[in-house]
Amino acid sequence: MRVIGLMSGTSYDAIEAAATDLTLEGDTLRMRSLGHLSVPYPDELRDLITATLPPATTTTQAVCALDTGIGQAFAVAAARALSELCDSAADLVVSHGQTLHHWVENGSVRGTLQLGRPAWIAEATGLPVVSDLRSRDVAAGGQGAPLVAMTDTLLLRGLPGVPAALNLGGIANVTVVAPGAEPLAFDTGPANALLDAAVRHFTDGAAAYDEDGRRAGAGRVSPDLLTALLDDPYYRRPAPKSTGKEHFHLPYLLRVLAAVPTPATDDVLATLTRLTAVTVADACRAHGVTSLVVSGGGLRNPVLTRMIAEELPGVALRPSDELGLPSDAKEALAFAVLGFLTVNGLPGALPSGTGARRAALLGSITPGLSPLRLPEPAARPPRLLRITAAVH
Repeated sequence: MRVIGLMSGTSYDAIEAAATDLTLEGDTLRMRSLGHLSVPYPDELRDLITATLPPATTTTQAVCALDTGIGQAFAVAAARALSELCDSAADLVVSHGQTLHHWVENGSVRGTLQLGRPAWIAEATGLPVVSDLRSRDVAAGGQGAPLVAMTDTLLLRGLPGVPAALNLGGIANVTVVAPGAEPLAFDTGPANALLDAAVRHFTDGAAAYDEDGRRAGAGRVSPDLLTALLDDPYYRRPAPKSTGKEHFHLPYLLRVLAAVPTPATDDVLATLTRLTAVTVADACRAHGVTSLVVSGGGLRNPVLTRMIAEELPGVALRPSDELGLPSDAKEALAFAVLGFLTVNGLPGALPSGTGARRAALLGSITPGLSPLRLPEPAARPPRLLRITAAVH
């Protein structure tokens, strides 16, 4: 089955589209990557997302406009992937949409909202679309995140020691696959979320992120600021747990900066980078992780990866590319896998990773131009993922 996966994370800078051929052979899911591409959001749509995200107030008109605008942007990305990566032939599109709110109260997720109406994608491509993948896990008592844990587990299973996958997006999450134990997955805290917010704030919007970690690399970590940031109760909650920009946002950071002596801008960025490294390392040590497979935009920040390595001496770090999963496309491919599982009648969430009562079939299906025909349900779920080289 040829599947296009679409993803935009908490950094909401672009839509990542990846195409892959997926085949289930016994307990092995075989993936042949067909390539990936990145489609930036139009500036006005990105600005509207920024203006609508918590803790901002909004209107139903703005939410409706976002639902349509994001859906149309995802449709453009899907149509490009269909044409440029698939020679105009595919079976399914899987769209994560754009998370606008992840509603957490006292450690429990009450709801989650991803916008981007799938009808636009189905209309543009003519293909059926699996979307809204998080809500069913939440309804089953889960966190609805991190859903990449299924792909992580299939990829890491069988590696020596206690391997873990680390994704460094707006929020950092890990999946730990220890021998003889159920996989564990959770958000460790912010990765780029506070860093990007700080850069935009201190540069008055002239820069969107700390390119190559240069400013953080030029700064010095403030022990007082780091201690204040680490005092957040989220870090002490047991896994599984999830968080997002509804918690780690600019007003949150400004409140902390108001409570401690404010260092220079580069020192703030150095401290925020160290915060991510410390919280990732604490999570890994707590679960005996011996190796880390890293992906996400934060992988392109050498100061961040250096700090993580410093916090985890003896733990090998390598990009997911070395296992055949392109780090820039990992989440898009992971959601392609989830949609494939859904249409084949298989659950896509791991209760040990999300805290759900049971493993649920994920998502809703929007038909394409043709009548919807689903495959016969698969006999059993996969245990392993095997990846062949990308086709260029």
